[in-house]
Amino acid sequence: MTIKELLQKERQIWGNQKLTLEQIIIRMGVVFGDICRIARKSPKDKEKWENPKELKKELWNFIASTIRWCDDLGFDPEECIKLALEAQEKGVKNRELR
Repeated sequence: MTIKELLQKERQIWGNQKLTLEQIIIRMGVVFGDICRIARKSPKDKEKWENPKELKKELWNFIASTIRWCDDLGFDPEECIKLALEAQEKGVKNRELR
């Protein structure tokens, strides 16, 4: 599946409403909180942290939603991915120089 196909699928699911940065941050917090609950291994969430499928789902929620959120803010998701990869490569190189 390409990034464009993924974005189309996300729009099929969520519609064309564009979220603001503030709305996106709140939703990021929800997904991050779900991942934190899995990491915390709370007894009340045992069914989630015992099942690797839950963590896989939440990590993918972050990825798929972020692609849609880039588009919501008027950014090309493919350009955002490219910029992030360049920054990661630069960060690793800088760390190796220390």
